[in-house]
Amino acid sequence: MVLSQFNYLFVVGTVFAFLDAWNIGANDVANAWATSVASRSIEYLHAMCIAAVMEFSGAVGVGARVADTIRTKIVDTQQFADSPAVLMLGMVCAVVASSLYLTFATKVGLPVSTTHSLMGGVIGFGIAALGVNGIQWVQPGTGLQVVNSGVVQVFLGWIIAPVLAGVFASTIFLITKYAVLVRNNPVLKGLFLVPVYFSVTASLVVMLLVWKGGSYEVNLTDAQIPVVIVLTGLGFGVLTAIFFVPWLYRVIIKEDWQLRFWHICQGPFLLRRGPVPPPPSDHKGRVRDYYEGHATQEDVDARRADLESRDSQNSITLAKEEAPARKERKSLVGPKPEGKWYEGDVLFWYLKLAIFHGVDQDVAGHQGGGLASGNMDEMHARAARYDNRAEYLYSFLQIMTAATASFTHGANDVSNAIGPYATIYQIWRDGRLPLNDEAEVPVWILIFGGIGIVIGLWTYGYNIMRNLGNKITLHSPSRGFSMELGSAFTVIMATRLSLPVSTTQCITGATVGVGLCNGDWRTINWKMVGWIYAGWFITLPSSALISGGLMGFILNAPRWLNMST
Repeated sequence: MVLSQFNYLFVVGTVFAFLDAWNIGANDVANAWATSVASRSIEYLHAMCIAAVMEFSGAVGVGARVADTIRTKIVDTQQFADSPAVLMLGMVCAVVASSLYLTFATKVGLPVSTTHSLMGGVIGFGIAALGVNGIQWVQPGTGLQVVNSGVVQVFLGWIIAPVLAGVFASTIFLITKYAVLVRNNPVLKGLFLVPVYFSVTASLVVMLLVWKGGSYEVNLTDAQIPVVIVLTGLGFGVLTAIFFVPWLYRVIIKEDWQLRFWHICQGPFLLRRGPVPPPPSDHKGRVRDYYEGHATQEDVDARRADLESRDSQNSITLAKEEAPARKERKSLVGPKPEGKWYEGDVLFWYLKLAIFHGVDQDVAGHQGGGLASGNMDEMHARAARYDNRAEYLYSFLQIMTAATASFTHGANDVSNAIGPYATIYQIWRDGRLPLNDEAEVPVWILIFGGIGIVIGLWTYGYNIMRNLGNKITLHSPSRGFSMELGSAFTVIMATRLSLPVSTTQCITGATVGVGLCNGDWRTINWKMVGWIYAGWFITLPSSALISGGLMGFILNAPRWLNMST
């Protein structure tokens, strides 16, 4: 290698780039699935399996084969043309700072923007190396060009992303609420609208893949793209009406317990099935209670009356005893067996603990406790409950939206981890700046980043999911679907208009917007919302201070002088 004298920088960059990817999985990817898991549309383990496949396939299959040397264009890399090793050092400092800050944020449960964390690292080393005037704070020009690059995009993102997502998500939920959920016979109304929902969702999925996409090439003209989007949505809606709606009708309305997912392909022939025989005694039913474990207003009122009639010690005991009952979960790991650590059963238990600890978690049932948790029972009790059978219709839509968002996230946001690392690698290998300010991304680097993201999501994603789930407001499939679709629509629109948004900020704004549709501001945990916003505020300056401090110390450190004898 040309810069073999800086092998240590490449090694340090490799370690912290993997840590950065791990944190993107544990923090950024986790928030994309938080609503699906919190709504109980999908079990946590199943969500993690789908997310791992979609993220890795998006990152490796269609991840960008080139990455901007500095993605946000806030530092002019040509100023390092004569000393490319200094830029290599700066990118190492940026990755170190970003990964360390994200590790802290993930540990304390702060869902933050990984893009802004890395941007802070770049700003820090840029100031240390070039001074304040070396940073592009505001892009010269007019219109959208001013807001979609430079440091100003961070501050605008705090407003644009959550507000737009909140508006879109609340609009979708209000349409759902008054067209289906509060109507007489909401299940039948929902069945009529299922093809429409699937058609709209499929169209948005195509928009995500075409406009946000990845490294694949879309050979369509500007006039052809809208036609493809509309026709795909209509086609998906027609297929849903022919094959999926009859299956839902038999399962929900007729309670046909014998049907399985593979019977969907029978389509309208399912309507000709005869009477449903009585189910076996141990049959649990396909539709679950999506509000299980969440207190109702009657629970809260009864508990308050009892608390007022007893002394404080008995009250504490009573509060614990009369908390909403939850079914015990079957642990994947199980209790630790008796014996020495080197015995087979104990070693196997440690192996299961290492592999499954991160996914052996009750995210949906985690209501109280922790930072900024507030009174979860009081908050959830104020939220409206809807027919579980109607909610069941939206669980499929929610999973489809989350899986697509996960795929596009892998295709795009993997560059947050491997973009700087690709620059470090290319400078170390070639001894010069990347041509055209774009670093080549070998497939092994995409695999490296994809593995880091998947491991982070699998081992520690639950910590962020708890805070973005029921800790903000009560979730259910209809609410979660509206949140995810509103967030996806915001990302699509922002992509087309080149507006600076973060997926983390979008899903948070969408969650608050849907929560407000309950008609009571007390159905939202404003402490948690404030805690999340505080995390956004400190992200950029925190990573900038770490990166700038490292860069400044290294560049200005005293050195031994070469003394001739």
